[in-house]
Amino acid sequence: MSEYDVRMVVLSTDDLDESIRFYTETLGMKLKFRDGSHYAALDGGSVTLALATAVDHPIPGKVVVGIKTADVDAAAKAIDDNGGAIVKGPYNDAHERRAVVYDNQGNGLVFYSPLPR
Repeated sequence: MSEYDVRMVVLSTDDLDESIRFYTETLGMKLKFRDGSHYAALDGGSVTLALATAVDHPIPGKVVVGIKTADVDAAAKAIDDNGGAIVKGPYNDAHERRAVVYDNQGNGLVFYSPLPR
């Protein structure tokens, strides 16, 4: 079993209300939670579909894959050491430790791990 668990796909939006409406009404996805006018999480089954404006999006305008891991720092270093690039090095936000990176083909990834409570 991998130490990396793909948990979400983050899409960009300029209009959160319209994006929520589109995915809930068109595809029947349930809204899991919403953070103001800049972030929402929809139930995509085994993967969360996140909708984010530039305020909360790790790489605005790009599709980003969210990967949960126990060691964000090691994951970022592995990417950097193997032809990828660090967009934003490991840091703590209010809820989790994160690192935003590009893989060796320019695809956006965000590694994250919940902070201890």
